[in-house]
Amino acid sequence: MTDKRLIMLDTETTGLKPEAGHRVIEIGAVVLQNRQLTDETYHQYLNPEFAVEQGALEVHGITNEFLQDKPRFEEVMTDFMTFIEGAVLVMHNAPFDVKFLNNELKLCGYGQQLEQVSDIVDSLVIAKQKYPGARNNLDALCKRYGINNAHRTLHGALLDAQILAQVYLAMTGGQTKLDLSAQQDDGELLKFNLDDLPPLVTVEPSAEEQQSHQAWLKNNLNQ
Repeated sequence: MTDKRLIMLDTETTGLKPEAGHRVIEIGAVVLQNRQLTDETYHQYLNPEFAVEQGALEVHGITNEFLQDKPRFEEVMTDFMTFIEGAVLVMHNAPFDVKFLNNELKLCGYGQQLEQVSDIVDSLVIAKQKYPGARNNLDALCKRYGINNAHRTLHGALLDAQILAQVYLAMTGGQTKLDLSAQQDDGELLKFNLDDLPPLVTVEPSAEEQQSHQAWLKNNLNQ
């Protein structure tokens, strides 16, 4: 699993129930490599040919008028499936996104479901295991881990995927590499390599220093 591409993925939809005709209107995904967020992304708005419900509009702010000239899912399906094929997909509340994306694949006559081409990881399940009984939506997790999401006034698939990447890294061990850096006056990033530091020197105390220390311990611990 660790050898596979790790992709954070999110969707926005016209409503909550694909069985009632609701469709995917936005897909956003970002790739992690070596526990670092990369510039490799997938982002696509889609024409659902179905009205966006008012409740959904209040969540993501994506209107039918905005989506009118966007491609249908079937037009981007090949590119999307190529992007995710063989990867590990991390989604927050994965059953929701998987259900919608599988519905889109079914409507296009695609012969496989999402979980047949990619591994699925539900970051909400991870959060609930770590913090049972607590609120574990992305906003709550950002607050818990000190992740700034003040720019997230509305939901957006790509933005949420980027936030999820930070949350996922924090939940699964945080930073794995120590990167000490400072900013020089000219704005250039100054890197410190721990291998370049001189070796630690061990200095043994003298007999007189050891006697003095033992006397201090005896006087202070017996008080």
